[in-house]
Amino acid sequence: MLSNSDVVAARERIRSGVARTTCPQSFALEARAGRFHLKTEFRQRTGSFKDRGSLHKLLRLGPTAREGGVVAASAGNHAQALAYHASRLGIGCTIVMPTHAPLIKVAHTRGYGARVIQTGETLSDGMALVDRLAREEGFTPVHAFDDLDVMAGQGTIGLEILEQVPDLTTVIVPVGGGGMISGIATVVKAQRPNVRVIGVEAAASPGARESLTAGKPVHLENSDTLADGIAVKRIGDLTFPHLATLVDDIVLIDEEQITRAIFFLLESEKFVVEGGGAVSVAAVLEEKVEFGPSDVTVCILSGGNIDMNLVSRVIDRALWADGRLARLAVVVRDRPGYLNEVTALVAIEGANVLHVEHTRAFGDISVGRVGIELTIETRGPDHIATIVAKLRELGHRVEELS
Repeated sequence: MLSNSDVVAARERIRSGVARTTCPQSFALEARAGRFHLKTEFRQRTGSFKDRGSLHKLLRLGPTAREGGVVAASAGNHAQALAYHASRLGIGCTIVMPTHAPLIKVAHTRGYGARVIQTGETLSDGMALVDRLAREEGFTPVHAFDDLDVMAGQGTIGLEILEQVPDLTTVIVPVGGGGMISGIATVVKAQRPNVRVIGVEAAASPGARESLTAGKPVHLENSDTLADGIAVKRIGDLTFPHLATLVDDIVLIDEEQITRAIFFLLESEKFVVEGGGAVSVAAVLEEKVEFGPSDVTVCILSGGNIDMNLVSRVIDRALWADGRLARLAVVVRDRPGYLNEVTALVAIEGANVLHVEHTRAFGDISVGRVGIELTIETRGPDHIATIVAKLRELGHRVEELS
């Protein structure tokens, strides 16, 4: 088992090579019970907390291992961190990434100087190739989470949190393979045993929770998830006992909840955070954890390496869900001026027309009528209801489309 002293020693080794990330108070969450802070690990050099564990492992290698180079399987964040720090230290690095890893993570990993091999669907699928490369080419494997040196490096987050938020009562940590929460829980429980340590997993990849229920690490086939950085098929043999003895609870977050959390952080905190990094805030927004008025909570935002195309889709989906985007199907008489009447009313009511499509070919529209489909930007559900009511007052048939 990892010890508090292991993590303290790790901090001294990596101090000059990683950022001491900020932990500001979240005023956007202040309507909920207690006080909340956000640990901004996405501000690390390569965009995630993985800088800490990767650097610590590399610094612990002997001369022969450094000369031979390292190899790892990673969905992206461990890959980038290991590639960057290996390059900085003059150590050769090969990374095995899933076929569908986010493009930004693949590009950055190559940009940091690593050789990238893409194969399989998940992190676990690449491990067989890592083992073969280690045997055939003499590389030293660096596991993304199931390694005591890596876990000690990640645990330095906990040391910083205890210093930055001395009245801490709860820390909420994203969980994939369990390396980060194991390191953090080790120092938090050693120094402040009454502080709650809560883990958060994607419901599509609940390996830690299922393993705790089974009493041992179990292999699960996971589903696609926005939280790709924490989607693993099996938690670590070394991380499991830390979760079993030190973590107070593991909660699950579904895909819509992850989407809402990413959007919340964008809109309210001005933070760009990936799905796996946002699940800690999702647990708060979705009331998965109970808080009292005296609770002081830190949510760890573990990474920010999200594809900008995905950000665009997240924003659109969140706006639809919030009622700030809507699609209306309006049936009007096929006469000059009726399209203008509809769009003018929308404008008068203070909404913005983003897209208009108009057709006579719908089977449920009678001859002499025309269908108009509008995508509009509104202030919310009440605003949409007002516009629909006004259009109906003009005698038009109106339906809000999902």
